[in-house]
Amino acid sequence: MKKVFILAIAALSFTACRNANNSTAEVAGSNNKTVVSPDAPVIVFEREIFDFGKIAQGEKVNHEFKFKNTGKSPLIISNATATCGCTVPEFPKEPILPGKEGVIKVTFNSQGKEGMQDKVITVNSNANLATASVHLVGDVRVAK
Repeated sequence: MKKVFILAIAALSFTACRNANNSTAEVAGSNNKTVVSPDAPVIVFEREIFDFGKIAQGEKVNHEFKFKNTGKSPLIISNATATCGCTVPEFPKEPILPGKEGVIKVTFNSQGKEGMQDKVITVNSNANLATASVHLVGDVRVAK
């Protein structure tokens, strides 16, 4: 009797786990069916990578990533973040109208850094692709 009872519990557990996996797959599959409005804003960067070359450790690099809204509705940037605290992005708070341009200003402080650097700035907006990224790359040299 004990064996039948243990076998029944094992079968129920297996069935419950199997059903949990099926429902997760359905939820994950539903995320791939996002419908994008044809009138959505589109953010297009003039350059997605800026190479600042070789700099001495401690120097600051300033760069402006220029972009254009090529969509049919206003572009609203909700946030811009960098991979670490040494890189600070400033983004426009006001909507960018269709056909108009904007700028994301980025400052990289190389203090305490050395070697090749690739700082990624992630831009979140209401654009067709909600997340875009640009890169600030270069080589930080330590003074000898």
